[in-house]
Amino acid sequence: MFDNLTERLTQSLRNVTGTGTLTEDNIKDTLREVRMALLEADVALSVVKDFIERIRSQALGQEVMQALSPGQAFVKLVFDELVKTMGDANEVLNLHAAPPAVVLMAGLQGAGKTTTVAKLAKFLQERHKKKVLVASCDIYRPAAIKQLETVAGEVGAHFYPSDLSQDPITIAQGAISEAKLKFYDVVIIDTAGRLHVDAEMMGEIQRLHAAINPIETLFVVDSMTGQDAANTAKSFNDALPLTGVILTKMDGDARGGAALSVRAITGKPIKFMGIGEKLEALEPFYPDRIAQRILGMGDVLSLVEEVERKIDKEKSEKIAKKLRKGGGFNLEDLLVQFQQMKAMGGMAGFLDKLPGMSGSQMQQATASGAPEKMMKQMEAIIQSMTPIERHKPDVINGSRKRRIAAGAGVQIQDVNRLLKQHQQMEKMMKKFSTPKGITGMVRGMKNLQNKMGGFGGMGGQMPPSAGGAQMPPMNASELAKLMGKVPKK
Repeated sequence: MFDNLTERLTQSLRNVTGTGTLTEDNIKDTLREVRMALLEADVALSVVKDFIERIRSQALGQEVMQALSPGQAFVKLVFDELVKTMGDANEVLNLHAAPPAVVLMAGLQGAGKTTTVAKLAKFLQERHKKKVLVASCDIYRPAAIKQLETVAGEVGAHFYPSDLSQDPITIAQGAISEAKLKFYDVVIIDTAGRLHVDAEMMGEIQRLHAAINPIETLFVVDSMTGQDAANTAKSFNDALPLTGVILTKMDGDARGGAALSVRAITGKPIKFMGIGEKLEALEPFYPDRIAQRILGMGDVLSLVEEVERKIDKEKSEKIAKKLRKGGGFNLEDLLVQFQQMKAMGGMAGFLDKLPGMSGSQMQQATASGAPEKMMKQMEAIIQSMTPIERHKPDVINGSRKRRIAAGAGVQIQDVNRLLKQHQQMEKMMKKFSTPKGITGMVRGMKNLQNKMGGFGGMGGQMPPSAGGAQMPPMNASELAKLMGKVPKK
């Protein structure tokens, strides 16, 4: 996410962070680089101009010029302005209405509205314990109604049936009536994709909006269209009273133009972002966390939340308890950790949120699915072992290695590599025997990030990536050494 923008910005800011004093000349050079980075990220020109001017006026102020670390103060300015441009804070859905709260989804064809409806239903059901009904008013696209019925079934949301012969307003009103009768908390109405220049279709959705008076009207837009996403959202906002925007396909957006332009151009908050094809891949949009990722600081807070939501706490606590009592971290425990990692979306999703793991580093670390392939290979090796070998790796001699390698379809060197990695992992896990498994490890990284430098509520210091070389990818032993510096709670 935002790989290109992250590389350009961190490279630009590196030139100013080491300077003892800020002058108009070095600020001018850095701002020129920042401006080019934003324009190449397809951020709207008007947004870039305002962004640069706000930073320039503040950077030349006495507070920054006379700061103990003016270079760091300058980068904090960039961070603060990124957050401000994207909306200061996450704005949650307004569901404070007499049930059912009605949510209307609008957008262009191909933006991912129907899938987003299912994602939003899943989000509301799982995280807010809402009872959700969904309905499709798309009577134009073949199989649109069937598609919503299918994805609604996959997330466990109730589907209100409709057909191509019905009027969209009749469908929506029928869905709301059923929701009232069956005590649903939320109704999400999917609509047909339409162009803002299509007067007839825009008239239809305006009539639909007037008829059902939704408490939330969300515009769903493909983030990879860059500043065009913001311009299209503005056109829809001129026709409809939008309450927010959902950016889809953020996982494929290497530029970031949409995220940095939408709020400034439309005045409407980005409430959610789609971060993958899976139906759980919808997250609230936090401007401060996105700004951290853009500046190469990672997003450890989101990682902590994801870990606590997705991992099996009972299994992690069992391993931690065993380690506290002096027990070893065996290969069976390592297998459990792999399974926990898969539940979080695999290594790619994990690495993407680590500080410094962005741009070319992220691409190198996840090239052609290497981490996932390696994890599958190591799982296969462990599953080829006997229970005794898993619990007591020391008994694995040459003949056992040959048998294990043959069973897993790998080379003996691969078995040796796994055993070595297990030893490194055991050392690391012992350092986290007081916190709870992976949760403790990730919380440790968050504490470490606070100490090493975050800002915007994370210590008021420099992000490690912007103050020089970015944090390199870490293997197990390096991570263990790094984690050893984190004070226990």
